[in-house]
Amino acid sequence: MAKTSRKKVNTYDAVCLSSIQNISDIFAGKWAFLVLEQLHIGSMRFNELSRALGISTKSLTDTLRHLEDNGIITRTVTPTVPVTVEYALSEKGRAFDKVLIAMKEWNAEWNGKN
Repeated sequence: MAKTSRKKVNTYDAVCLSSIQNISDIFAGKWAFLVLEQLHIGSMRFNELSRALGISTKSLTDTLRHLEDNGIITRTVTPTVPVTVEYALSEKGRAFDKVLIAMKEWNAEWNGKN
């Protein structure tokens, strides 16, 4: 019976670690969570994000592309002069709120910080 129980734990660990790795890959980089935070306020243009975060053009471009490629944000181009590009959280990005709230609650319980 111990073997069966051990296999279940190992399977769970492997699935859990794989999920954590996938999430880490999506939100890798120093700016991803800060971009998420800004876009929770509402959609923003590139320069608005840049000013709010104090981030270089290259770092912001790389972060936005990575988050868009992973379906976390959407990019909307409006054909104006000059072209208007706005970024917003996608449904998938907003669904990540549950994870962020759980992390906040864990931190508050174990580190005494909100």
